[in-house]
Amino acid sequence: MLVGNNWEGTADVIRSRGDFAKLGRINLVPDKNDRLREIYLNPVRLAFFLGIRQTVGEGHDQFVDDLYTTPDGSAIVVSRPSFADVASIDTATGALRWRFPVSGFRSDHMAVSPDGERVAVSASTGNTVHVLNIRTGQQVGSFKTGDKPHENVFTRDGKYLWNMSIGEVNNDFDAPWQDFLKGDRKITIADAATFRQVKVIDIRQRLDAFGRKDFSDAVRPVAFTPDESKLYFQVSFFNGFFEYDVAADRITREKVLPKNAGTSDDRTTFVNDSRHHGMSMNPQGTKLCVAGTMDDYATVVDRSTLREGPLVRAAKPYWATVSGDGRACVISESGADQVTAIDFATGQKITSVPVGDHPQRVRVARLPADWTGPTG
Repeated sequence: MLVGNNWEGTADVIRSRGDFAKLGRINLVPDKNDRLREIYLNPVRLAFFLGIRQTVGEGHDQFVDDLYTTPDGSAIVVSRPSFADVASIDTATGALRWRFPVSGFRSDHMAVSPDGERVAVSASTGNTVHVLNIRTGQQVGSFKTGDKPHENVFTRDGKYLWNMSIGEVNNDFDAPWQDFLKGDRKITIADAATFRQVKVIDIRQRLDAFGRKDFSDAVRPVAFTPDESKLYFQVSFFNGFFEYDVAADRITREKVLPKNAGTSDDRTTFVNDSRHHGMSMNPQGTKLCVAGTMDDYATVVDRSTLREGPLVRAAKPYWATVSGDGRACVISESGADQVTAIDFATGQKITSVPVGDHPQRVRVARLPADWTGPTG
């Protein structure tokens, strides 16, 4: 598994199952000096670079957001928000293979097609999703989204690409009556071959119909059931999630998760408007793992009853994914610089592994069996 250390600009590689032991580390900003030189010579880029540091970066530069390996494991492809690009780093030498500057001034979440050949990246200030050849970095297509595109998900057959735009999360207009200042938020479904819009889902309308007019419609991390009939999604400011029936095109259930008594309800204190941020589902589709970011826990939820399991203490957990064998949920604890594995069956913590500064995205990866780090 790859663990992206956002503020440090590195990735830790850990075993995807068992003891989740650390295997090595790779620098994902080998060209850092070149990029900084370009930025400091361009006043507009410099303004956005410093803006990212002071807002979404919480006072830090964002060097690693999302990351995947190529099908043969010869490179790691990484989105680097502060550099507004996607880069490919050779896993044997640590050298830069290619880089793709995104539209606008910040790159964000990515997704890889089921065949492993294409990578989609959100250009969060360009309101665009770029789809690239993962081996060469050449753009094969793109499509427009709502404001601040965020999460990307390919359908299992690779035919469609879902993008969730979250709008403006860096201002303090967080009261429900100020919601109109957050921008145009929607789910955009694109044909992954032609890149044409297939459908746009206005979650605002679906929340209103469900009786939740006071809730934000900024869709954060999501998880599909294995048959993709249901979508579970988090929204800004909410300690819980919703269930959406894809065929019926409506929200069917809501789950409110416990609040931490020590967490302030002041929305302006939530990290980028996220109260909870991180979701994954086990391969059987029976359990959901939820990262309760501001409430400092993670928990496994039974999908049929929506009953949560034990609250596993965690320091600002920011992502949740599934282990290589499907038995565990792995969360990133951005406040403790570690990742923690939780058993889907019992909801209990298995182990924690120290990693680099401010881990966020965690992805299952493919690397040579004897890999321990770059030799260059």
